Amino acid sequence: MKDERLVRLANTLVNHSLELQKDQAVLITGSVVAKPLMKEIIREVYKVGGKPFLELQDDELTVEIAKSSNEASVEILKGWLEKKIEDVDALIHIRAINNDAEMSEVPSDVMQLHGKVMKPVHDVLTNQRNWVLLDYPTSAGAQKAKMGTERYEDYVFEVCGIDYEMLAERQKALQNLMERTEKVRIVAPNTDLTFSIKDIPVVASHGKRNIPDGEIFTAPVKDSVNGTITYNTPCPYRGVTYNNVSLTLKDGKIVDAVADNTEKLNEILDSDEGARYIGEFAIGMNPLINTPVGNILFDEKINGSIHFTPGLAYDSADNGNRSMVHWDMVLILREEYGGGELYFDNQLIQKDGLFVLDELKPLNPDQLLEKEEKLHI
Repeated sequence: MKDERLVRLANTLVNHSLELQKDQAVLITGSVVAKPLMKEIIREVYKVGGKPFLELQDDELTVEIAKSSNEASVEILKGWLEKKIEDVDALIHIRAINNDAEMSEVPSDVMQLHGKVMKPVHDVLTNQRNWVLLDYPTSAGAQKAKMGTERYEDYVFEVCGIDYEMLAERQKALQNLMERTEKVRIVAPNTDLTFSIKDIPVVASHGKRNIPDGEIFTAPVKDSVNGTITYNTPCPYRGVTYNNVSLTLKDGKIVDAVADNTEKLNEILDSDEGARYIGEFAIGMNPLINTPVGNILFDEKINGSIHFTPGLAYDSADNGNRSMVHWDMVLILREEYGGGELYFDNQLIQKDGLFVLDELKPLNPDQLLEKEEKLHI
């Protein structure tokens, strides 16, 4: 029996996320595990008159190749990818993780080599093509989220299916406020951080690049960050999860970093000069994502959270920081996680994860969910 949730999700990806047009080519990549969704995406692409192309991937085999790769082989791979991207208008990448730690088998120097060589390809893809990324529910994802497989599948389809058009409309008030804001302060347990976002573009995210979605992001002025931030969610990066991460910054630079694996944390932050500076500040607001599931694509959208990201700044909200690292780390400000306050130019705009200004209250979960019929679940 056909799962109508897959049909609706395929429709969202093709028509809302990519806004695919007749005769446009789209590359669909991902694991064969996601075949049921891929099939519906292919059907939807044909329905709008597009041209679907498929590339199946396997993480275990990819790691086996990557472990002993060298600069010459990575350059060849780069050439292949450049040609693929040249030939398509859009990309849908579906992750279906069987083992979240698979990439941990690749040596750090090889990962850095791949990041350095592939950066121009990544820049073209992210800045010159339409693309969208999502995670397909798997048993491994369910285990990491500490849910049963069926419950996790229901969860994924539910949080992916919010009304993105309604969210986009309600995000405008916060986006406008952030565009007028100079100084930001975040206060929470073991956290007191200040920085400027003056003249940095502000981007509202509502299903155009990620599914699930629900955030507004910008970046701090590169040398303006001072203070300490202590994250209260797990921080996964390339197959390894770090807990109790705390960063202290002076004039924008991370001068002290500790976690349950401090040595490895600092090894990543020493990947290049930009890894010790911040490339993104964002506010999460998906009304159905309430707790961490160990997957940053979901966790960075937790309502009542912020993420503060060492490494690369996006071109769309650029503070000039460049790095092969882009590591989203999440701090939940809701009361059950210890609470917290978010200030714009010394005005309290959010307390314990809830917006307190009248013009922003429509972004609180209870109001985003007040009309259940607006959810595509």
